[in-house]
Amino acid sequence: MNILFTCSGRRHYLLDYFKNVLEEKGLVVAVDSQSTAPSFGVADFAFQVPSVNHPDYIIQLKNIIKSYQIDAVIPLNDLELPILSKYKQELELLNTRIIVSDTSFTHICSDKWETFKFLKQLNISTPNTYLNVSDTLKAISNAEMSFPLIVKPRWGSGSFGIEEVENEIELQLAYELLKIRLKKSFLKNMNLNNVNEAIIIQQKLVGEEYGMDILNDFEGNFIECFTRQKLAMRSGETDKAKTMIGENYRRIGKRIAEESKHLGIMDIDFFVSNEKITVLELNPRFGGGYPFTHEAGGNIAAMYVDWLKGIKAVSHHNQFKEGMLFSKYDKLFEIVNKENKKNELLIY
Repeated sequence: MNILFTCSGRRHYLLDYFKNVLEEKGLVVAVDSQSTAPSFGVADFAFQVPSVNHPDYIIQLKNIIKSYQIDAVIPLNDLELPILSKYKQELELLNTRIIVSDTSFTHICSDKWETFKFLKQLNISTPNTYLNVSDTLKAISNAEMSFPLIVKPRWGSGSFGIEEVENEIELQLAYELLKIRLKKSFLKNMNLNNVNEAIIIQQKLVGEEYGMDILNDFEGNFIECFTRQKLAMRSGETDKAKTMIGENYRRIGKRIAEESKHLGIMDIDFFVSNEKITVLELNPRFGGGYPFTHEAGGNIAAMYVDWLKGIKAVSHHNQFKEGMLFSKYDKLFEIVNKENKKNELLIY
């Protein structure tokens, strides 16, 4: 079995998990727009490809899928999910499986305004959210919101562009500055025709921060939830965390899973204050918090491989334990570049 990870970036640990499951009975192939992506250090084969918005991105994915007889494609970046969802049927004509949710749900998750509306429709608590300063100030005057607030891109990934503001002057300045930064950023190719609707303003949440991996099978059926309390963050990813088990967490995760019918894993963020759970974001892909699930006994990598083989019973891969504390660390790789006969960049 050969598996392709797209936008593999720093997720070297994820590729390692899948290599361990495959036990040298298949290839782990990686692509990224940067030839120095750390994940390339552990991939069997790796290729530098254009950015996800480039017209040749899908063409190059097709070539790699055909050349390496890829059985499954696993995307790892928020910005590519709508693109791969759009081309899913076309790519799957190459006898591969594109593990991405349908276009409507990937659109909801990639657009934080749509995420807010989706959660409100499910009667799941989520922070009050507005698209402009005037509506925000009106909500403040009506006591529906209060400072501090969070200003951030409506479409985005990681911690780019996120600002906390303490008063109206800071709000106005942060909002106008972010409009300028968006036009110069990697997000400029997103839906920025109306830049006045490319930013959201949210109530800042207080309480303990959590992450959860919600797992559905490849038919969209709910399997299980894996929760962690975040103890430290770095560059928008969980750096230290403790695993948790609780029926109140599972209830929220199951509701989202059953309504969304997403495929595979979904990483969500939520806060807990006075036992109230407030959901912030939905990311239908492997997130930076997955290692905490895996190392605590939730081997979703093994479940993926079994499902791809047609094996339905995967509960034996779930030995998830509560109260396990983990911390990430950096690992150094030497990146060696070689040219193959097709003049494609091979890194291994």
